[in-house]
Amino acid sequence: MATQKMLKFVTVGKEMPEKRDASSRAQDFNEIYREFADRKAAEQASRCSQCGVPYCQSHCPLHNNIPDWLKLTAEGRLQEAYELSQATNTFPEICGRICPQDRLCEGNCVIEQSGHGTVTIGSVEKYLTDTAWEEGWVRPIRPHMERAESVGIIGAGPGGLAAADVLRRQGVQVTVYDRYDRAGGLLTYGIPGFKLEKDVVERRNGQLADGGVNFVLNCNVGEDITFDAIRGQHDAVLIATGVYKTREIEAPGVGAKGIVKALDYLTASNRKGFGDEVAEYDSGELNASGKRVVVIGGGDTAMDCVRTAIRQGALSVKCLYRRDRANMPGSQREVANAEEEGVEFVWLSAPKGFTGGVEVEGVMVQKMRLGAPDASGRQSPEVIEGADYVEPADLVVQALGFEPEELPTLWGVPELKVTRWGTIKADFRTHETSLPGVYAAGDIVRGASLVVWAIRDGREAAEAILGYLSQTGAVAAE
Repeated sequence: MATQKMLKFVTVGKEMPEKRDASSRAQDFNEIYREFADRKAAEQASRCSQCGVPYCQSHCPLHNNIPDWLKLTAEGRLQEAYELSQATNTFPEICGRICPQDRLCEGNCVIEQSGHGTVTIGSVEKYLTDTAWEEGWVRPIRPHMERAESVGIIGAGPGGLAAADVLRRQGVQVTVYDRYDRAGGLLTYGIPGFKLEKDVVERRNGQLADGGVNFVLNCNVGEDITFDAIRGQHDAVLIATGVYKTREIEAPGVGAKGIVKALDYLTASNRKGFGDEVAEYDSGELNASGKRVVVIGGGDTAMDCVRTAIRQGALSVKCLYRRDRANMPGSQREVANAEEEGVEFVWLSAPKGFTGGVEVEGVMVQKMRLGAPDASGRQSPEVIEGADYVEPADLVVQALGFEPEELPTLWGVPELKVTRWGTIKADFRTHETSLPGVYAAGDIVRGASLVVWAIRDGREAAEAILGYLSQTGAVAAE
């Protein structure tokens, strides 16, 4: 048992930790942790009731076969459990870390609903895939046969990478174009490393590259290469750009120094974690150290910002949200974690403007109350007159969500149809757009959403593209 191993260090003098070299101590720790993790995974998996109606599975966007791989884990059949978990999920170790399980599988666990605490499905999923990598169960991408057809994927986020994996395993030649210098999209630059370790993302990127996926990075479509050029080079194209246009506040003083966008702030922090030179971070422009920080927003991005600010050594961190806790769109688990770390949530509060001159000094806050429900059934916030006050701030982070960029204009393809929200119009089953042979998946179709939905969309789009390639190939042969 792990406890017995730790007692051994205390009772046997020659094996005291300080008497042994660092590598030996690390090996002992890893052995103890592994035994503990094995035991906890089996313990949690055995709690699954194997209910007749697996709500956990039906509320997972990927419809992962959760009850069965939990059963295999409880029986110690870990490789079989991993094989089953990855059969429907391209990146289970990533979903296990960052999915809001409290809103999806775990929140719909019948044990949780009966008041006995959920099975920790996400943690078991993470454990299984981490174990699979360590044991060599993760198979490299080695197509049985190479195909001549090629597909260009615009966007190296979770949707684009999931599609690349599916297509490449079928022998299709795949090229992924992305504006950043590293693949992964928001997995790499948007989500903090304390939630998603960057070596986990890089490991998957490496697997794709080793499997024959060609990455064209630092490539801004519409500037470095035209969309028409990409279409001309490939038999089909998948648009998986995500949504990166920040929703900005329109209020007096919004242009002051110290009011920044959430994605800029998170990207600077993640780049610093990679060891990059980040002038805006070093200058303090995108660094919360020693500052009074106010984050405006209530989604998962806002939670990433407040928790990042705490780790950067902020003097104080407050989160303004115009509704109450029950109506917050972000994960309640994330909110609880942030509170434990010292974040103060100021509910029913919205920015009215900003004080200061060239540099921000405070946020003019107007207090709100929840009024009558709107058409969606959600209560609309209303201003309480005369309840305004100023919240001191040295750094204000706007985390109000993201919108799609105007791709038809940026790429010079007005025939690419979009919705009134600016998202690309695509068939909800096949993901085909208004352009023949052009598909779209992920946030650029559904709007800002979860990583797990992007993975599902990418996999579905890849299957549709395979059907399209087979059909066009057959027509060409005739």
